[in-house]
Amino acid sequence: MNMSIPTRHPVLVTGATGYVAGWLVKELLEAGVTVNAAVRNPGNAAKLRHLREIADGSPGTIRFFEADLLKPGSYAAAMEGCSVVFHTASPFTTRVRNPQKELIDPALKGTRNVLETAAAIAAVERVVVTSSCAAIYTDAIDCRKAPGGILREDIWNTTASLTYQPYSFSKTLAEREAWRIADAQNRFKLVAVNPSLVIGPALNPDPTSESFNIVRQFGNGTMKLGAPKLGLGAVDVRDLARAHLAAGFVPNAEGRYIVSGHNTNILELGKALIEKYGNTHPVPRKSVPKSLVWLLGPILGGISRRFVINNVDVKWRADNSRSKRDLGMTYRPLEESMEDMFQQMIDVAALGK
Repeated sequence: MNMSIPTRHPVLVTGATGYVAGWLVKELLEAGVTVNAAVRNPGNAAKLRHLREIADGSPGTIRFFEADLLKPGSYAAAMEGCSVVFHTASPFTTRVRNPQKELIDPALKGTRNVLETAAAIAAVERVVVTSSCAAIYTDAIDCRKAPGGILREDIWNTTASLTYQPYSFSKTLAEREAWRIADAQNRFKLVAVNPSLVIGPALNPDPTSESFNIVRQFGNGTMKLGAPKLGLGAVDVRDLARAHLAAGFVPNAEGRYIVSGHNTNILELGKALIEKYGNTHPVPRKSVPKSLVWLLGPILGGISRRFVINNVDVKWRADNSRSKRDLGMTYRPLEESMEDMFQQMIDVAALGK
């Protein structure tokens, strides 16, 4: 979609060093926008280097601001004068000891912090929140309860909790809070982007997204005997960045958008690597029986049997037509995303980590 990206006012990107944010910042800088990048530590030169290098080769400008998700008002300076706020900052990990402290607090309080600040700053016209399909569903089996067996934007997650799939719970609470704040004011318009599992190469040299932990297992031998058909959706990080851009600048963008390129599963992600890497790496070629995953999951991977029952050999289906219609989205092939991601991990010797 051809969209007009105004460059008169700066825009704010929270969590600017993140996996998704990196590609969004790149798109903005290449369009000539001034990006106010909110980060935890502006003095960490190594962590900001890739963004500075992108800015050096782009017509846009980047400015770094210190901000903390848990500190009310800390985004005010970064947001001053900005017409659009992209709130991408939120932890994505399933390996936590204290879900409340590590997931719920930063997601919920951070969203409240950013949106309450936006509501108080006159320049802000639109806020784009990076939510997740996890705010729509917890387990693939939830698709069966959806009308027609397909997840759509009017569905909300009702099955996650602090003790079961707390990441999904955190995304649900955070997005609901965003809509609560947005509905109570008339200063800015809120748009929510709800991606499925994000795959593809990172601009950040040391990405921490959970998807890299999955892909690492395709190359280090963990899944050489097979992978589970664990139902999920997948979207390329570069496509997701374009969706954010459209959500920020397409005039009629509104509400929630499922941004997902493929209804797939873990095995299919691995099999997408066979053609290029099948002769050099132990990528999975066949499925692991659900009964075996059920038996060994809690022992080997800390995967609960409830999770296995609800996701393995269960098809995941979501409707991405709204993103195509309103945001002009097209989605690149799964093989391209997986090959680019896997090659990057080879290049930086990350498969063995």
